[in-house]
Amino acid sequence: MLKSIIAKKLGMTQVFDERGNLIPVTLLEAGPCVVTDIRTKEKNGYSAVQLGFIDVKEKKLSKSQLGKFKVNNLPYKKVLREFKDNDNGDIAVGQEIKVDIFKSGDYVDVSGITKGKGYAGVIKRHNFGMQPTTHGQSDRTRARGSSGGQGPQRVLKGMRMSGHLGMDRVTIQKLLVVNVDPIKNLMFVKGAVPSSESNIILINKTVKKVPVPKPQKVKSTSKVAPKKK
Repeated sequence: MLKSIIAKKLGMTQVFDERGNLIPVTLLEAGPCVVTDIRTKEKNGYSAVQLGFIDVKEKKLSKSQLGKFKVNNLPYKKVLREFKDNDNGDIAVGQEIKVDIFKSGDYVDVSGITKGKGYAGVIKRHNFGMQPTTHGQSDRTRARGSSGGQGPQRVLKGMRMSGHLGMDRVTIQKLLVVNVDPIKNLMFVKGAVPSSESNIILINKTVKKVPVPKPQKVKSTSKVAPKKK
């Protein structure tokens, strides 16, 4: 069964668990999504499932996009994303995928586009230290320094320099699903996820090994009779 869904980031909040511990969570509006297409190895060379998310008006779509929706008699969707699925035999076009495919205690991988921060220097971008602020070097306090020595006489590949910061696709793996609200299509994920509010988030079942919960030891309340001397 497909364990993937498209979501929209709503923001961060905090909840309390059964023991009273405070847990920071990210609130996601996950689904409902519609299966708009199925990719197969025989036809496309790979196996995947395409999902549609967020209703949109007909006039905001191109003719090629409208054709795919009209052929399959599907509702118009604004966001289309593909998810890898090697076993899509139980998936059909037009099927609705809701947030209830996940439950509390599951682990997921969350992908999104990080916040764009424009052009940044090496101190902000790569966490470099500052240059001395005295002895006539006050104009070079945030400079990167030398690019290299006399050996190669060129800038080596991978040299950390100033440049564009953010707007990268990032995946945070093995995040805990704290709670799921299938009525309001909400998912509470522990911790922070990439992207800013109202942006599109992709959620997949985690590819990492899930920890097995350890059984809790229950203290006995019965009193043991003292041993006779």
